[in-house]
Amino acid sequence: MIKEVSPGKLAAAKGFANESRLLAALLERGFNASRVDLPHSTYDMVLVTDGGSLIRIQVKTVSSNGRINFSGGTRGGIDRKYRSDIKTYTQNTETADVVVGVRSVKANGDTEIDFFFVPTIFIEKIGQKSILISKVQESKNNWILLEKCKDKDFVYSELTL
Repeated sequence: MIKEVSPGKLAAAKGFANESRLLAALLERGFNASRVDLPHSTYDMVLVTDGGSLIRIQVKTVSSNGRINFSGGTRGGIDRKYRSDIKTYTQNTETADVVVGVRSVKANGDTEIDFFFVPTIFIEKIGQKSILISKVQESKNNWILLEKCKDKDFVYSELTL
């Protein structure tokens, strides 16, 4: 039996599932990564590099129109409430080191999962609240970009607009 789920609950579940997809992919590749279990954190997980550097990761679901949203500070899914006093922000180097857009294609389960790594130093440079994945194809499954997301010269050589 397939249960009908409200759009809000489904969005929250999909977001959590995408965090799980990324964490599984990181661990399977030998990365030292973990979820952050702090409800008011500006990032969802952390990764510790071989050199001991900490990378803060914010996970976002790629929208149906192929866009990664860089906004934070609001609740989505089942907890969504619209209040004018909520302070939203665009992810930046103070709130996270990289935003990872997760896109999963389904046909009886996941048939394809892609990760789009967008460092916050690039987000600050472009000054946008979101981006189409077609504009950051170089970031697709680019695990080196994840590891070097704080290296401005490397990031700017990999991603251009």
